[in-house]
Amino acid sequence: MAIPNFLYKGNRVLLKELTKTDFKLRYQGSILGYLWALLRPLMMFAILYVVFGKLLRFGGDIPHYPVYLLAGTTLWAFFTECTNQGIQAIVTRGDLIRKICFPKYIVVVSATLTAVINLLINMVVVAIFALLDGIAPSWTWLLAPLVLFEFYCLALGISFLFGAINVKYRDITSIWDVLTQALFYAVPIIYPISMIIATSSIAAKIILLNPIAQVIQDFRYLVITPETITTWGYVGETNPALPFIPILLVIILLVWGSWYFRKKSKRFAEEI
Repeated sequence: MAIPNFLYKGNRVLLKELTKTDFKLRYQGSILGYLWALLRPLMMFAILYVVFGKLLRFGGDIPHYPVYLLAGTTLWAFFTECTNQGIQAIVTRGDLIRKICFPKYIVVVSATLTAVINLLINMVVVAIFALLDGIAPSWTWLLAPLVLFEFYCLALGISFLFGAINVKYRDITSIWDVLTQALFYAVPIIYPISMIIATSSIAAKIILLNPIAQVIQDFRYLVITPETITTWGYVGETNPALPFIPILLVIILLVWGSWYFRKKSKRFAEEI
């Protein structure tokens, strides 16, 4: 019986070393170093909170809105970092790929795992803010890692698919930058989904069927407040099967991306 590539000790060691190297290089040469892993999402949160929370008065009907917003911006920062690094991983590691023969998926996984490390650090910050804001820990916090794992699978599937295409067509990076800008406003990160519900119930359901929105709302529900409107609660009212669509999309994208990446990986060394 053949042993899967990721089970070989050499591949695990290579994955570990590449992940450590990527994480160190990310902050090499900066004065604050690893502190940027915390400062970036916190600075983004501070700006959005002042503009949308204080000036535009968003989230007045949401309990613990500052933590609610912080969780959304932290998860979004993870998603963008994970996909951006994953999509560019093969091109960035071109010299290594041309010189050494090894499973190419390791390069993409190592690049995305550095984003996971940053996410774990920021989750500690979110937990501290939650406690300071009077949110009592509950057993639902134990379910949050499952939601985060789903989010990682989504980002990894995108990284595999677009990363393989990016080897030959470098426009993918610029296209993805534009798409992420659009997605930022297409999911309820800075605004409550209740604002969309008040305008159009159908539009709100379409938004909640987006895996990104589903994950963010589920995380807020589990960690911050059970008053959060989720895909399972709002969309599931009309049809209990519909809330499974985001999960199905994540599985399809991960399987498709992995298959396409493996198919194209044989020619990476020639095309880089």
